[in-house]
Amino acid sequence: QVHLVESGGGLVQPGGSLRLSCAASGGSTLDDYAIGWFRQAPGKEREGVACITHNGGTYYADSVKGRFTISRDNAKNTVHLQMNSLKPEDTAVYYCGTEGIFCQIDYSGSYAGLNYGSWGQGTQVTVSS
Repeated sequence: QVHLVESGGGLVQPGGSLRLSCAASGGSTLDDYAIGWFRQAPGKEREGVACITHNGGTYYADSVKGRFTISRDNAKNTVHLQMNSLKPEDTAVYYCGTEGIFCQIDYSGSYAGLNYGSWGQGTQVTVSS
């Protein structure tokens, strides 16, 4: 079981930016895992947002391509999600989760984010003026 902690959420105006962080705690390590970010908004289905493989390959959902960037720092045991040009429809609770070695992608090569082994408590992102 990998223990994950998300942080960095908050309230931001449309067009603004936030940087989310996903850290492993309790002696857990992220080195061997692909790490995905997914989000859950009230009344909506869970949506995979971005994923990074154990060796740095990245995948994104179509809804965030060109706006979000995922990165990892294995030395610090963290994964970041840089979110730019935020829109009100990006409002959700954001979670990070483990996916084994590879990211789950769909037939077009976009991130699917179907299943996770472990995930954290989430961090709220609200985009509103």
